[in-house]
Amino acid sequence: MSDWLVLVLAMLGACAVVVIITLVRHRRAPEDEDPSETPDVIEYMTMWIGVVYAIVLGLAIAGVWEARSAAEDTVQAEAQALHEVSERVRVYPADVRDRVRADVDAYVSYVVDTEWKSMTDRGEVTEQGARLLDRVRQDVTDYQPRSDFEAQAYQPLVDQVAAADQARNARADSTGATMPSVVWWGLLSGAVITVGMVFALQIRRTARELVLAGLFSATIAFMLFLIWDFDAPFSRGIAVTADSFLTLFPHA
Repeated sequence: MSDWLVLVLAMLGACAVVVIITLVRHRRAPEDEDPSETPDVIEYMTMWIGVVYAIVLGLAIAGVWEARSAAEDTVQAEAQALHEVSERVRVYPADVRDRVRADVDAYVSYVVDTEWKSMTDRGEVTEQGARLLDRVRQDVTDYQPRSDFEAQAYQPLVDQVAAADQARNARADSTGATMPSVVWWGLLSGAVITVGMVFALQIRRTARELVLAGLFSATIAFMLFLIWDFDAPFSRGIAVTADSFLTLFPHA
């Protein structure tokens, strides 16, 4: 099922629940009930619950968006480091240069074609990807420079391989969900309480109030969907892609 279809169904479901509960409550309400007699303390509590929950939602969205941006930066850093290795190795002899570039291309192709699917489906990187990157490291570190010019390029190449390995480890740490389950319980419980406080205000069955109540619940459902979608940077609808690799290595 498409993530966007899930969003539409969640928003429609939230609207339907609020409208149905309102209609049922209105039908069962006593004839002498006066909705205008809502105590001031309930209005005050409803206002503060809404404000506090809005702050919590904002912090949650900011947190998952920051995690997604960090994952995107990590992918960019890994691709750029490998690109630097592929370019800077040109000062080495042809056989060494071609071997390093071939191993870099093999690693990039594997990440784009195979490992990315593993991150999407299982939320983890693969051992084969680590072995391919180790091969690149061995190509760079095992070579003994034969001139001062090659020696000047050696340490920067080693540093770029280390940067790629560090970025890969960070990418591996970002494959899973970033929000703890206890936070999700708080967000869902807060949504129920916040929407439930609407009924404490004794809304009536007028079209205006029903529409506003439905839009209010749909907005909360939309915000929760955004948090859920951003929570897994590599496997949801608005996911981090391998565009950085494909841009720097178009043949991958």
